[in-house]
Amino acid sequence: MDFGITLFTSDRGPRPERLAAHAEGLGFRSFYVPEHTHIPVDREALHPTGGKELPDDRYRRTLDPWATLGAVSAATTDIRLGTAVALPVESDPIGLAKTIATVDHLSGGRVTLGVGFGWNLDELRDHGVPLGRRRTMLREYLEAMRGLWTEDEAEFHGEFVDFPPSWAWPKPVQEGGPKVVVGAAGNEKNFTWICRAADGWMTTPIETDAVAGIGELRRMWDAAGRSGKPYTVILDGKPDSANHEKWRLAEVDEVVYGTPDASEDEVLAYLDRLAVKLGLT
Repeated sequence: MDFGITLFTSDRGPRPERLAAHAEGLGFRSFYVPEHTHIPVDREALHPTGGKELPDDRYRRTLDPWATLGAVSAATTDIRLGTAVALPVESDPIGLAKTIATVDHLSGGRVTLGVGFGWNLDELRDHGVPLGRRRTMLREYLEAMRGLWTEDEAEFHGEFVDFPPSWAWPKPVQEGGPKVVVGAAGNEKNFTWICRAADGWMTTPIETDAVAGIGELRRMWDAAGRSGKPYTVILDGKPDSANHEKWRLAEVDEVVYGTPDASEDEVLAYLDRLAVKLGLT
């Protein structure tokens, strides 16, 4: 079981490449960043915590995830580069496939694509996403991008993505393209979607019983005829050795911790302390 971190990037926060390089030196194995293209001022959608107000102003100031991970790639060697989570339906799928493949190519095959359905419906609406069809749209995007990543002459014909036989290089270093994990609540509807269209599950920070959810997902995975087991990532709050042991027994792949909204020096010091608590140093 590996440990990683997630940085809620912003133009007033720590430099992602410096933070990731420091985390890599401490023994963390993954580095995740979020995505929001913009936040509409007049918003109907509630934050996942249940309120109208955003927890802090970083939502308004989020850096582009792929430009960020490109910079992080150049400053690191081994740490995996992920999104927690990206919103592919807010981009053009052909261009996004090229961007992700390029980061994977330049990083030596280190990308993990964490995706979400999108809680901020107002944000999605501004991108022309039909809200009632956003799950289908995301599935088509992923299928089309996998084709572009794996086939010499890829084509796709769907409801939201349509292109004729096409050439697209570079291909990702990782065979089949980056692993896709879905950040969503642990319920039957989401697990059914994951078993059809993704490689694994990333819990939300408010998940109450990740082990039970993982067990249910694996049962559905096997029933769907998928080989192996789904990749699992737990977003945790505070380190707890009892939880870690429970998750190891459940064969969780990664446990990821958020960083505080603080100065770069304070966040670096936090990582030092966290690494000690996790037994990395």
